[in-house]
Amino acid sequence: MLFMMIVKATKNSEAGNLPSPELTKAMTKYNEELVKAGVRVMAKGLYPSSHGIRLSFPEPGGIPIVTDGPFTETNELVAGFILIDVESREEALEWAMRMPDPQGHGEGQIELRQVFELQE
Repeated sequence: MLFMMIVKATKNSEAGNLPSPELTKAMTKYNEELVKAGVRVMAKGLYPSSHGIRLSFPEPGGIPIVTDGPFTETNELVAGFILIDVESREEALEWAMRMPDPQGHGEGQIELRQVFELQE
């Protein structure tokens, strides 16, 4: 089962501030544990939304509206993600619970979502 741990953005991450050396070390260790356990598929951080582009579809079948970032609602933005392949929802939650505070300032938030997989 594929799950994505979505690291939510904060004002700090949107400002482009890099994590502290301590947090970088803790996240590196956590990622090494995921790899060693054979569950990590991919892990990436994202540039702030000021580097992003949003496409909105206001009308079905219509032409999308293109908006350049930054986008204001940080609680709706993503700062990074880790994709894991595990046996169960419970295992995914166990791995998510082990992640250090991804923002390092007591403001981190992780959203855990199962990925749709087409059955062939």
